[in-house]
Amino acid sequence: MLYSITIVLIAIICVVLIIVILLQSGQGGGLSGGMAGNVGGGAGNMVGARRTADFLSKSTSILGGTFLVLCLLANFLIDKGPQEGSVIQRSTGFEQPAPPNLQLPQETLPAPAPAPAPAENNGNQE
Repeated sequence: MLYSITIVLIAIICVVLIIVILLQSGQGGGLSGGMAGNVGGGAGNMVGARRTADFLSKSTSILGGTFLVLCLLANFLIDKGPQEGSVIQRSTGFEQPAPPNLQLPQETLPAPAPAPAPAENNGNQE
């Protein structure tokens, strides 16, 4: 439940972060230079652009940090359940050895090897 809420928050932050980054512009365009720069004239032009750029820059940093923290938190909230052995052991079919004090039934033990056949003499009778 908590993991699902964290994933939804991460998705919302991703969408907002994309929008905030796309509103910024490195060369004076975008929201900080285009739309906010046209409001007012003279000195008001510079102040509006700077405030918008500062707001977008700070919001990008805050959203990015929050995204990072939520991703790390989501890693610890995953319900892993009981596991027997490692992932490699389960994928290769490796079975863990039985404890030494465990008595195995006789039908699970391997059958003894048959006795070797007597060697034949190649026509030499003594």
